[in-house]
Amino acid sequence: MSLVKRAVNSLRRRLGLKKPPKFNPDLPFGTEIKASKDEYLALAAELRGKSYPKIDAFLANYAHQIDEAWMHDLALHTQVCVKVSPLNIQHGRLLYSVLRRQVDDNPSVEAFNILETGTSRGFSAVLMAKALQDGGKQGRIVTLDQIGHNNSHLWNCIDDHDGPKTRAQLLSSWPDQAEMICFLGGNTREIMPKIGMSRIHFAFLDGAHHYEDVIAEFNYVAARQKTGDTIFYDDVTKTLFPEIYRAVKEIEALGDYEVTYLHSSTNRGYAVGIRK
Repeated sequence: MSLVKRAVNSLRRRLGLKKPPKFNPDLPFGTEIKASKDEYLALAAELRGKSYPKIDAFLANYAHQIDEAWMHDLALHTQVCVKVSPLNIQHGRLLYSVLRRQVDDNPSVEAFNILETGTSRGFSAVLMAKALQDGGKQGRIVTLDQIGHNNSHLWNCIDDHDGPKTRAQLLSSWPDQAEMICFLGGNTREIMPKIGMSRIHFAFLDGAHHYEDVIAEFNYVAARQKTGDTIFYDDVTKTLFPEIYRAVKEIEALGDYEVTYLHSSTNRGYAVGIRK
């Protein structure tokens, strides 16, 4: 055990803090329903009522924006959950518009290859498939997560009141988008070398939030991108996720990507990197 881990464990014992439970991909959100249907619906209504002037201003320069009614319906089943931090789905709006612009700028590309790390319930993957379809393009979205696609469990969402579901069942209302997505379960750094992607036009990196993982994901993607291709980073917030912020700043300093930083709130930041 490293000196750092020993110091952390010693501090926890002195403060009487319990060690955080180890993540279990078979039961990622626990074994109990966390809210009533009405409480989930109230959270969804609260989310719909929020405004994000900075994101609105940024997206005003984009020709295409997501149908927000469609997005919020998807979010009710894949993003509206009980959590400590405020609910925020603005990455969905950004992903859609940024990807649609790349589709418009590359009419000669017949099919787009997209890589996502951090599938969770599937919100972002389905939304990116929607962007391709709305842009009249074919494509394949490969999304990676420790949570298996066909494992049945609770998801901390309104669907839990129907009983445990697989992710495939959770996304059954979006079959046209789901058929474009390849869901892979396991450790991202172990899976990436095996998936055989020779070109990645667009990547959404939202997996493990450790510096080494972000750099490993970037190195895999960058080796398979060309001028005009995109990497979208979530949770680029210096105070909350310093390792992600550090990694993205180092990537920007390499000079191969033009990086734009955005914030929808004080605790939620993003970065969009375009390959030069």
